Amino acid sequence: MKFLTILIFYFFCSIVFGQKTAQDSIARKILNTVKTTSSPKIDGILDDEVWKNAPVANNFIQKDPENGKPEDPAFRTEVKILYDDTGIYFGIKLYDPEPAKISKELTERDNIGNDDYFNILINGYNDKQQSLEFFLMPTGVQFDAKLNLDGTEDANWSAVWYSAAKISNDGWSIEMKIPYSELRFPKKDIQQWGINFIRYIRRTKVKTSWNFIDNKKGGTTLYDGVLNGIGNIKTPVRLSFLPYFSTYISRFDGANSARINGGMDVKYGINEAFTLDTTLIPDFGQTAFDDNTLNLGPFEQQFTEKRSFFTEGTELFSKGNLFYSRRVGDYPSRSPDLGADESLVDNIQKVKLYNATKISGRTNKGLGIGFFNALTEKNKVEIKNELNGNIRQEIIEPIANYNVLVLDQRFNGNSSVSFINTNVMRAGNFRDANATAFLLDVKDKKNKYKLSGGFKGSLVNEYSKIFGTDITAGISKIFGKSRYGLSGEAISKNYNIDDLGYTGETNFINAHANYGYRLLQPNKNFNSIFWNIDINYARRIDTDLFKAFTFHTDFSLLNKKFETFGGGLLSEPFGTNDLYEPRTFGKYLFIGGYVNPFLYFSSDNRKKFTYYASVDYYIYFQKEIERINTELDLGYRLSDYFSVDYIGNYNISNYEKGFVANQNSNIIIGTRDRSTVINSISSKYTLNNRMSFTFSLRYYYSEVNYRKFGTLQNDGSVSDTNNFKANNQTYNSFNVDLRYSWWFAPGSQITLLYQNAAQDYLNYSRINFRNNFRNLFNDPMSNTLSLKLTYFIDYNSVRNILK
Repeated sequence: MKFLTILIFYFFCSIVFGQKTAQDSIARKILNTVKTTSSPKIDGILDDEVWKNAPVANNFIQKDPENGKPEDPAFRTEVKILYDDTGIYFGIKLYDPEPAKISKELTERDNIGNDDYFNILINGYNDKQQSLEFFLMPTGVQFDAKLNLDGTEDANWSAVWYSAAKISNDGWSIEMKIPYSELRFPKKDIQQWGINFIRYIRRTKVKTSWNFIDNKKGGTTLYDGVLNGIGNIKTPVRLSFLPYFSTYISRFDGANSARINGGMDVKYGINEAFTLDTTLIPDFGQTAFDDNTLNLGPFEQQFTEKRSFFTEGTELFSKGNLFYSRRVGDYPSRSPDLGADESLVDNIQKVKLYNATKISGRTNKGLGIGFFNALTEKNKVEIKNELNGNIRQEIIEPIANYNVLVLDQRFNGNSSVSFINTNVMRAGNFRDANATAFLLDVKDKKNKYKLSGGFKGSLVNEYSKIFGTDITAGISKIFGKSRYGLSGEAISKNYNIDDLGYTGETNFINAHANYGYRLLQPNKNFNSIFWNIDINYARRIDTDLFKAFTFHTDFSLLNKKFETFGGGLLSEPFGTNDLYEPRTFGKYLFIGGYVNPFLYFSSDNRKKFTYYASVDYYIYFQKEIERINTELDLGYRLSDYFSVDYIGNYNISNYEKGFVANQNSNIIIGTRDRSTVINSISSKYTLNNRMSFTFSLRYYYSEVNYRKFGTLQNDGSVSDTNNFKANNQTYNSFNVDLRYSWWFAPGSQITLLYQNAAQDYLNYSRINFRNNFRNLFNDPMSNTLSLKLTYFIDYNSVRNILK
């Protein structure tokens, strides 16, 4: 306690009395660029006259594996920068004494395969909080992302920029043009941007940077250099359109259907800092399948967002984890009220999205502002009376409006305070909801210690108003070989953000402590070592009850052959009082203690054949319970154009306990055996850096066999009963995606997609593999062939053509 008091006192003194920000304490290289009146040809060959007198950034320094070591002169890197009124230009020379060995696997856009790469990081606000990343591979494949101070990367962000790469007899070279329309910077006559460059050589796994990135503390964005010289630019209007046309031909259960869609996305630069994105009549028909599972738990399965509008440029909206975008256009908020003699005419469908808009950006004072709005249509179902045949309609989701507002103020170069609000308003007497959060993330001027905290509140208004809270606080050491921290969280029983977020567990308070060790420089045997310990203690709030004590430790070793070996131990030695499995407030199910050792091994990913294997085994103190999870991943690159990957999972859980039903005011708990098999195969054939074929197949199988049933007691135990029977279960899911993609112009794409899907749910089990597969393919299957064309139109290009 005395140590914690001293640590907090030092932390606040360093903030209150420190005169420098975190960025002032780090050495920064400076590069002065010049304006050009003649644009270089973007062909990857640095033979344009304009490059001869351009300023040079050189003398790169190793980031990995030997942090701080100067670059090898044989692999030196030189970067030249120019600008004009339309954008900024980069000419890069990457020397390599053996150019034939440059790694150059062809991939789709936004994928880094087995490739060398060069990455440009640009921060127009020079505040070290977030950088825009522009990667280019020797194949000419582009990858772009947003990188935050905490190391998280938003790879869903996409920009339209121009580039070319060329391999020569002394290495490879790059030319790029990044239009101002894709960058964010304050409105000033003279600009000063944060900038850095990172080069990665795959065959040696050496990563170098222009401005040194110290791995002892802080994230990559903290180590930007400075780009001076951009001034008095006349930026063009930032306005672009992305119209689309799509057509679908589908077949299900012998019935054919066809449809044609059209719509458009619009992007408008309100000013240099703020951008408006809107989607009109969106079409998400070519979205990849979700990885469905047989979910027997108390919480819904959470899926990743795959719709492009909801994944691109949403880093502000993700703060506080209040926004789960899958809620927009999800299933209706109410179930139909069916009478004893009534049934649905058709299945309940997801709500259709009319339109969605988002505005985001940041002022030159560091204030980030994000606003999101979406409107969904009314959803109603037809209900048939089986006695007289009459059909009535019932609204189960009215017109609904979804809003998110974020204010994020950065200060001291490495800290922020945030306000987030989400709101759902439904017409009529349907459920409305509101959630608000205040977040604090403060680091001292030397970026050694961090204080974080947050207050979140939720208000749901349906039949009555219900308010809940989620409070967090933590302090940690974030530099050096040894790092540690203390944190806590308290969530009330009424906290609920499910209308536009994902709630999960509530009604608990926990305390968490962690310690981590990392090897900062390679030693004789290993390139890197990571070791972590986490301890968590949790109790129920209403009414007070022990919930769980969890101990977790894990390690990871990267040897000199770049093979990774890791493992660890997870344990809840005193057992767990599961507050959620009974599905009834105030009840809990006691699960006995266990020890869970786990191991994994990953081969050197530079080789043509790669593999990953893992196993974790749960040893319960109640001897009969048995759980084991295994995974095997195999990958083979037949060439730089063609690769195949396989992922297999086999999981067994015997004698597990779980909720089955409520019967006569009793909660029935089943003791069951469950086995799950997942097989996934994916393959890609890339013709060039703009055209590719991809194939993916996933087969999921899960089987549940009940051994016995019991009644849940008030002390969390289960007493056997013979008064209940339930069916065993078998669930199968089979998906196939075959996709052809052609990026025929910057920002423009044609996609031809074939999708096949089948699933079945059986109320019996113990079927042999052959019969199980036959049952699956005897059920109706969904087959869809679709074609979608999107075309990027830049307002300035069209205006110049029409002049």
